Amino acid sequence: MFFSSHLRPAVASGGRGHGGVKLSEETIRNRLRDWPVARLATLAPDGRPTQVPIVFAQMGDRLWSPVDGKPKSGGELARVRNLRQRPRVSLLLDDYDEDWQRLWWIALDAQGEVVQPEAPERDETFQAALEALRGKYPQYANVPLLGEPPTLLAFRPQRIRSWCAK
Repeated sequence: MFFSSHLRPAVASGGRGHGGVKLSEETIRNRLRDWPVARLATLAPDGRPTQVPIVFAQMGDRLWSPVDGKPKSGGELARVRNLRQRPRVSLLLDDYDEDWQRLWWIALDAQGEVVQPEAPERDETFQAALEALRGKYPQYANVPLLGEPPTLLAFRPQRIRSWCAK
């Protein structure tokens, strides 16, 4: 279960005089299931923070993101290199609206992992994560879900914080 007894969403302060409340567990669960994009923050070897938008799907107690077959600049992606060296990451889901009463965000501090099984076609967890991604993103019917080598990034949340305007 994603919200185990040791992982409950924490209250996020809206700041002095700004109000705001945390999102319910049900709302967080629904947003993690349905929201199309998150921002992944990692640390480069020199300590510089880097951010990149990612697609993701929840399966079990982890969020999964592919290194897909869309064109890349070549070589291993910085997010993969950074994750190998420093597996602590942050993920942010948010929505901006001109009506500031509709603003919300969910921040997850997570332990990340680069998953590259020797035989991905025989790895049940890897295959289940791929199915979850295909189910969430119909675009993968026309774009290769995996590049070479087949790689998924797995994120196990350690802390969840949230905020909404009302």
